[in-house]
Amino acid sequence: MTAHVDRFCADALPPRTKWPDLLFDLPELRFDPVMNASDRLLDVHVREGRGGRRCILSPDLTWTYAQLQQKANQIARVLVEEMDVVPGNRVLLRGFNSPMLAACWFAVLKAGAVAVTAMPLYRAAELQTIQEKVRVEHALCDIRLADELNATENRDRLRTLFWGNGELEAAMDAKPDSFENVPTAAEDVAIIGFTSGTTGKPKAAAHFHRDLIATCETYGRHVLQVRPDDLIAGSPPLGFTFGLGGLLLFPLHAGAATLLLEKAQPEPLLQAIAQHKVTTIFTAPVAYRAMTDMLEAHDIRSLRSCVSAGETLPKPVWDAWHAATGLRILDGIGSTEMLHIFIGSPEDRVVAGSTGQPVPGYIAQIHDDSGNEVARGEIGRLAVKGPTGCKYLDD
Repeated sequence: MTAHVDRFCADALPPRTKWPDLLFDLPELRFDPVMNASDRLLDVHVREGRGGRRCILSPDLTWTYAQLQQKANQIARVLVEEMDVVPGNRVLLRGFNSPMLAACWFAVLKAGAVAVTAMPLYRAAELQTIQEKVRVEHALCDIRLADELNATENRDRLRTLFWGNGELEAAMDAKPDSFENVPTAAEDVAIIGFTSGTTGKPKAAAHFHRDLIATCETYGRHVLQVRPDDLIAGSPPLGFTFGLGGLLLFPLHAGAATLLLEKAQPEPLLQAIAQHKVTTIFTAPVAYRAMTDMLEAHDIRSLRSCVSAGETLPKPVWDAWHAATGLRILDGIGSTEMLHIFIGSPEDRVVAGSTGQPVPGYIAQIHDDSGNEVARGEIGRLAVKGPTGCKYLDD
């Protein structure tokens, strides 16, 4: 069952016999076979009367849920009616963290296409690898990042609209702000995240519409415990699945708000926390270490939770942050292949120096090289199962 007309992703997935052994034991993980994640993350709030709540902020802009929906609907119409995007096409998204990038991401999902969000720092060669690996033929791009995209060898075969110079904005203005979401299957690919390439060429990790919501119903619900009055901010780009989950999926699934910052180094992040009364942040251990030395100049009393991932969180960094703020950093292990964090404890179960326990919905064991569980205290390979799992395209 699929809504994809372009079957590239479906055909490039591993055969079903090679899929990971997925778990859906929690009641909240029993999904309908037809699901467009944009409905569960965005449209439902408007439909149920929460459209006037603030949704996405930047330092100088605030959109409500209704406004984000209207923008995403207009872009979806541009994709379908002007760029000839059909369900299953891959659409490259290139921009800094911003409300416009988020609107483009939702538009791609609404149109039944597949969002491929590239890091803003990627150069032409890295963009070329992405284009070739997943056969991208459409792109939406911030005009400030046009040079590297235009330098790719496949540029002539890439249908592109830019925002920030009025091009995409003018096309949007000519469209109604309504759009009927493509009724994608829960197992239709929604996004492709590229790994960092530490073991060779970056791999294309495919994630379904179902996977996006599964992370919200596991880490977002049981560990982060997002509240509707939360405002979330952080440093990871939306092209990094750590950032996508923390800064877009989790807050919107809960009806909360997100502050998207183009510059989120330690000093600007602290300034944003103080100015906008941020309640939750996502960043890396190195940022917590740097921010600890800057706290006296900033009022961060609005913060109630802090998430760390991407690298090991040293206990001295945890201790120093806790001593200075009273806040217990939520450490976590996740990966592009699993979409988001699968090991990490909620605030009331955090142990300093420990990454935590398996997120509800996941199980984790330590195995030897043959896949057998080792005895407690022995070193081995971390094996994880849950509602998400590794599905490399064409690999």
